[in-house]
Amino acid sequence: MNAPTPKPRFKPTLNMTIPAVCVTKDRTDVAFRDKLLVIDEPQERGGTNLGMSPVEVATASLIGCTNVIANKVAKLHGAQLSDMTVEAEVIFDRRGAMLLEEVDVPWTSVILHINATTDALPEQIEAIKRDLPRFCPVSKLFKQSGTNVEERWTLNQLTT
Repeated sequence: MNAPTPKPRFKPTLNMTIPAVCVTKDRTDVAFRDKLLVIDEPQERGGTNLGMSPVEVATASLIGCTNVIANKVAKLHGAQLSDMTVEAEVIFDRRGAMLLEEVDVPWTSVILHINATTDALPEQIEAIKRDLPRFCPVSKLFKQSGTNVEERWTLNQLTT
């Protein structure tokens, strides 16, 4: 009799339920795992400025995903990134959020300025640059909505 094949521990699909409390008309407290995310509008727009606005949170998610996935693909290709910073240069069409008219693609463009130090060889660098947009789910979300997302890399070679 053959031994049973062990089932992989990896689940390709993640099901999530993320609860939120709408504290005021401008503030939403989102709880997940053991974390609390406060989403709030600035005071000049009626909020209390206790957190980032929804637009800022969505953009910050892209930055965070860029960091995580860039480091994962660097490791996959046998390289490391360090001293990494990411800055998002965003063109956002506010007409929809201001209820002036429906806007199909509110984030017109996002340029990600990615700066890091690396030990990667040129072919590893090219693989990292190629794979980041392939695997970052937040980048895919933006791109598939019609947003032009561009990564601009500045890499400094690690010196030993």
